[in-house]
Amino acid sequence: MNKATLKISLLAILACVIWGSAFPGAKIGFEYTGPIFLSGLRFTLAGLLLVPVMLVLGVDMKAPFRYWRFTLVFAFLQTFMQYGLFFMGLDKVPASTSAIIIGAGPLFVALMAHFTLRDDRLTWRKIGAIALGISGVIFISLTKGGLADGTAPGRFYTGIALLIGSNLMGSYTNIMVVKKKEYGISPIALTSFANFTGGLLLLVVGLIAEKPQTGPFPAEFYGALLWLALIPATAFSIWYTLLNRPDVKVSELNIWKFVVPVSACILSWMLLPSDHPTWQSLTGIGIITAALFLSRKPGAKPAKK
Repeated sequence: MNKATLKISLLAILACVIWGSAFPGAKIGFEYTGPIFLSGLRFTLAGLLLVPVMLVLGVDMKAPFRYWRFTLVFAFLQTFMQYGLFFMGLDKVPASTSAIIIGAGPLFVALMAHFTLRDDRLTWRKIGAIALGISGVIFISLTKGGLADGTAPGRFYTGIALLIGSNLMGSYTNIMVVKKKEYGISPIALTSFANFTGGLLLLVVGLIAEKPQTGPFPAEFYGALLWLALIPATAFSIWYTLLNRPDVKVSELNIWKFVVPVSACILSWMLLPSDHPTWQSLTGIGIITAALFLSRKPGAKPAKK
């Protein structure tokens, strides 16, 4: 592995570990307010937190406004639609089911990239790594209990459709970043704009749909909120920076997202007294590790379109 590939891998792992740390923080936040409202708060704050960073780095903050149609559509799909569908789906299906569907995200990205990007085709190696990774996510999810959990069939399948929609939104926005490299929008500026704009939309929906408590909250809530806001601000900035590199393929980069459930498990065991390792979760982590090793092996022939 050369230095450039190693750097890309380490940054991708860092972004995924940061995303995985959202689960313990979200559990704290959900004790005080609704999930959509909390998500709106965190993304709006995340967008604002990046403004002083852009000022210090001298980032061109006018670019998102020059291409305002693209950035508005991107913000609507990436933050509002993806996370709105996610939370609505999560409310209708067991946590184990939602973890499996969201954990299958790399498969959705790989399929979409195969049919939309000429230089990012599926290979048998990639297919094997994704299949192994999804198997690992299933093992980890078995820790949380059954897949149906007594949920009414209509509600269950509606939730499945919403979560698949969330995956499609996330996959498509990854493709959007790759296709619009020529716009020259800084990944940090794009992240800030998308988080802030999409966060405001989620806030409005949360206030109407959930009628949540809006404060005052204890210090524990504000600490969790600050951390939850730092997560998308940093992780998406890293991710979109990597997607803008000419030597990065979106499907291969997204295989690293199998690290998210692994880091979420480990951090939950460390931070939440009620969570502890099980044989299913440890087996899942082992399978995901094998998938990541497989994805790093030299490429194979592309699978036929």
